[in-house]
Amino acid sequence: MSVRSLESDLPICFSEVGIVTSGVAILDDISLTFSADAPTLLIGPNGSGKTTLLRAAMGLLPVSRGRITWGGREVSPPTRRAIMFQHPVMLRRSAAANIRYALAAAGVERAEREPRVVELLTLVGLEPLAHRPARRLSGGEQQRLSLARALARDPAVLFLDEPTASLDPAATKAIEDIVRAISARGIKVVMATHDLGEAKRLAGDIVLLHRGRIIESGPAERFFAAPAADDAKSFLAGELLI
Repeated sequence: MSVRSLESDLPICFSEVGIVTSGVAILDDISLTFSADAPTLLIGPNGSGKTTLLRAAMGLLPVSRGRITWGGREVSPPTRRAIMFQHPVMLRRSAAANIRYALAAAGVERAEREPRVVELLTLVGLEPLAHRPARRLSGGEQQRLSLARALARDPAVLFLDEPTASLDPAATKAIEDIVRAISARGIKVVMATHDLGEAKRLAGDIVLLHRGRIIESGPAERFFAAPAADDAKSFLAGELLI
């Protein structure tokens, strides 16, 4: 095992990070730390910067100012990080073959792939559908398959961009159960959601974003019981943040 493989990407630290695109500040003065603990849920209205923050934490976007460090390093290849986008694309092959492809792309040895395919399909509850074409799966099943593909990288940190958006309650519960199982394995989950109920059910920590800035962050129990910021109180009361 190499020294690199022993290094951890955690904590992921944002220090006064700003990201500007076409003259518009998408993230502004973000200082935040993701540590190895219970899931962190990013909440906030549409356009608040949740997806941009996830992409930046993954290392997919350059910062305009400030810095991001992964385990104390400013440069860290995303070999132990994975991200699942809100609308993942299914490959034109079976569910099992989608995972097999992800394992190959992650550099998993050929002899180790089949046991891992079975393990991942079982984790997400899709083993009975292993040979079904991925594009014929339901929306919820495709989201679970996408989770399995992300886990093929054996990540220490998993970023999820609204994975339950547009799903029915049963499919949402299935995704939430998988998130809990992933977290129980010691994988750090950072997840964006538009659903406050989901945030209450899953979060260890909450980050509320609005217009690219952090309105409030901290333990979920404290946030939902007694938010400190006026905008946080308004958001929890169902009011629109302007």
